[in-house]
Amino acid sequence: MTTGTPERADPSEGTGRGVEPRGWRSRIGSLEVLCLLLVLAVVFQDALVGVLDNPAVRTGATVFVAVCVQAFPFLLLGVIVSGLIVAYVPESALRRALPGNSAAAVPVAGAAGLALPGCECASVPVARRLMQRGVAPAVALTFLLAAPAVNPIVLVATAIAFPGQPAMVVARFVASLLTAVVMGWLWLRLGRTEWIAERALRRVRADRTGPRWRVLVETVRQDLVEAGGFLVLGGLAAAVLNVAVPAEWMDSLGGQLALAVVVMALLAVVLALCSEADAFVVASLPGIPLTAKLVFLVVGPAVDVKLIALQSGTFGRAFAARFAPATFVVAVVCALAVGVPLLGAS
Repeated sequence: MTTGTPERADPSEGTGRGVEPRGWRSRIGSLEVLCLLLVLAVVFQDALVGVLDNPAVRTGATVFVAVCVQAFPFLLLGVIVSGLIVAYVPESALRRALPGNSAAAVPVAGAAGLALPGCECASVPVARRLMQRGVAPAVALTFLLAAPAVNPIVLVATAIAFPGQPAMVVARFVASLLTAVVMGWLWLRLGRTEWIAERALRRVRADRTGPRWRVLVETVRQDLVEAGGFLVLGGLAAAVLNVAVPAEWMDSLGGQLALAVVVMALLAVVLALCSEADAFVVASLPGIPLTAKLVFLVVGPAVDVKLIALQSGTFGRAFAARFAPATFVVAVVCALAVGVPLLGAS
């Protein structure tokens, strides 16, 4: 018995399936990759300087950093809230807080968005944890859309960005809440559970081993690692598209509501601004009709490139491919339905 063990170990080492190759693979980690990238940067620094010393590249890099830095604190807030839900909130409490009828629970979830100050990045992990704790997907998705658009911080920022125009604050609140509720009811009517990735619906056991603070820390770590990568991809896409859209196109939109609505809706998806900052950006654009600006403010927190990336990574590509286009259409229609009567068509 003792003589047979070394005989079996030697051939496995020679074939690359033994302990030594696994040890070699384990020695190549993120630190080694970082060192390699630094060495390559030093060796090819002249070529890199020539590539990076370009106005378009500098602008894109600024947008990328701005999107990631702006969104990360709220993403962190979101994963902390999702961890608290897993570790400390029992399913019975969630059931008591929401009406038993999902159709009635949808507007309640929309109103609950007032309680969570954050951007769209924060609402994605929270919505997933709500689903995993037994909340109906339509209710969780309503909260996902409402939280970044109707919370007090966003409304105050809108009031500051549009001084003397309280109708814009009211219009943004009503149109955003209407978008969230309509999408929740549409999901109840037309949505299918199989469109959502199984990992997003996998029930989280309330009786997980270990102290609750450890469950909280582990949940936050997992969610942050998973969502952070897709935030970076979304920020990169936003940076590229920001550079690709010529600024002079804005000059031709004054007095053309239909064209302005289409352009502003698409720009809201492309620019991927945080909901706390988008009002200041759109308010600075001269000549754009107020209703078109409202479309920008309603569409942006509901569907943009970084949010699509986060939804794809969290709920699956099949979900994002259906949910994002439907949300885009509903957001534009709701913004126009509210904006034209309150803000006018010019």
